[in-house]
Amino acid sequence: MSNQKQDNEYYRREGAAYYLKTKYGFPCSVAWLAKLASTGGGPVFRKAGRTPLYSKADLDEWAQARLSEPYRASGIPADSDL
Repeated sequence: MSNQKQDNEYYRREGAAYYLKTKYGFPCSVAWLAKLASTGGGPVFRKAGRTPLYSKADLDEWAQARLSEPYRASGIPADSDL
């Protein structure tokens, strides 16, 4: 039941930017999310009237897709035999 509640949790842009900064360390601002909402490439969002709303699950999915594979050194993947 708690997973169902978590899936229905939505953030306005301010909350979404804060969530991405605190959970993933992304440099994220309200203005950047607004730009991505109009140009594309940002997280999926819904609208309640004129208010954009971002679900926690959609923010997590978008953030995970932006992360690279782990690295041990610049240009050397962590799973490399070097």
